[in-house]
Amino acid sequence: MTAPNESSVRAGAPASARLARTMAVTSGKGGVGKTMVSANVAAALTRRGQRVLVLDADLGLANLDVVLNLHSKVTLHDVFEGKAELESAIVPTSGGFSVLLAGSGLVEYSRLTNDVREQLLAIVEKMKPRFDVILIDTGAGISDVVLFAVSLADEVLVVATPEPTSLTDAYATIKVLATQQGRRRIKLIVNQVSRPGEGRAIRGQLQQVVDRFVSPALVDGAPLKLDLIGELPTDSAVREAVLKRQLLVESIPGCAASKAIGLLADKLLA
Repeated sequence: MTAPNESSVRAGAPASARLARTMAVTSGKGGVGKTMVSANVAAALTRRGQRVLVLDADLGLANLDVVLNLHSKVTLHDVFEGKAELESAIVPTSGGFSVLLAGSGLVEYSRLTNDVREQLLAIVEKMKPRFDVILIDTGAGISDVVLFAVSLADEVLVVATPEPTSLTDAYATIKVLATQQGRRRIKLIVNQVSRPGEGRAIRGQLQQVVDRFVSPALVDGAPLKLDLIGELPTDSAVREAVLKRQLLVESIPGCAASKAIGLLADKLLA
């Protein structure tokens, strides 16, 4: 499976011709704050004038609704099964962006079937003309469902923490995306850093391993580049916002993690 070509028409084109930038937010392991990052980056981008949609592509273990304290009666599963129209599944959030929620605990969506493949692809294509940015919040790991969801995006954002297990799994994910999808640039977000510059150091360590073991094996000879686009500090405010099911950038905008998310959003737009 190869990554899709850059299909979005950028600045300078008529508004009717522009298609959303599609970004997959993924991780090698769970528990690294991937969905929290997706939701708050969406809110930060919205504050910067972007029309944003977050697509919950963790089809079997979705929790975007929990993070955002939403209780939608219609989910992607209803759309997949023909029980509801796609329009009715689009839910507005307090952060000003829209979401398409999945459900949780549905075993039938833990594997990639032709129907799931076609439905996800159709939904992303249908939403592209309506938004400036689509964030695809994937599951964790390298299952076929996760990898297909990532393949729908123009850009990939890998979220990791400084923990050794997270970095090991992040490396495995990066390697698979390079070899199976032809990715040559991957954006890295290091969450829960304990000191300034720790994200840069981790990016450097991962890049060294990639340069030694991944890039030389790539068939086209083009090296894989990791771009650090954000390091988010360990901040008690994050836990507070998560427990209250609130967006961090809204409820505690002055905290260190909120400011870092704002910088991350600026970097994405730059």
